[in-house]
Amino acid sequence: MKFAIPAALAAAAMVTLGALAHAAPAAPPQYDDYRTALMAFVDAHGLVDYAGLKDQRSYLDDFVTDLERLDPKAYEAWPENDKIALWINAYNALTLRTVIDHYPINPARLNGSYPKNSIRQIPGEWDFNKVNVMGQTITLGYIETKILRRDFHEPRVFMALVPGAVGGPPLRNEPYEGTKLDAQLDDQTRRFLADSRHFQIDRTRKEVRVSEIFRRYVEDFATGVVIPPFTRESYAVDKFAGPYLNDSDRAFLRDARIMFAVYDWTLNQQPQ
Repeated sequence: MKFAIPAALAAAAMVTLGALAHAAPAAPPQYDDYRTALMAFVDAHGLVDYAGLKDQRSYLDDFVTDLERLDPKAYEAWPENDKIALWINAYNALTLRTVIDHYPINPARLNGSYPKNSIRQIPGEWDFNKVNVMGQTITLGYIETKILRRDFHEPRVFMALVPGAVGGPPLRNEPYEGTKLDAQLDDQTRRFLADSRHFQIDRTRKEVRVSEIFRRYVEDFATGVVIPPFTRESYAVDKFAGPYLNDSDRAFLRDARIMFAVYDWTLNQQPQ
């Protein structure tokens, strides 16, 4: 069944990111178009109704247009949290657009390393497909690596960047906003660690099975000197996840063997 966007949500989307940027250069965006799309097509579990979003894509497309038109001088005047929120929203929104541009995913040549309905079946999805933000032609990989990782050093963003896969963090059905960013990222981290697919303590085996994310971005999580008997990976998990665990679990974590779960690249779509 297609999801009809409520009239109240449609009315709320009248103020756009681009209009705000031109009216008050230093003002952070309100993300009304993007908020409308998320509320309509993302459920409480972070799964996406891609078919519905593709059929009613105007709000997402309008937000992408606003990203293109955003004045870089306005962006430079924002506080750091507003900048981080902008890039997380841009990455997630442009990933959604990548999926719906190819949905349903049915590649002419199947990559047997990934599920049939995976975003990884879309050629060049992060490294070659171009996107436009503030008039600059870049890629999704560039947003992640050359902007968020290089410029901000905030490891919690890896709990927020959603690559269109079940193995990744859940997609929030609200935009990230600078004034709420710390609370939103902490909530994302707690949700991620509470999901046994991403973080699971096995006291019988004396193991902790964690998401591949902790190995992929180990240098972001494990900043500082690693003190034996920690390995770089175990130190990364302890340093990042430890503060979110109770005392008993954190004590266990420090002596446990770290195992990495196989990353699930199945598309993060709602049940058909």
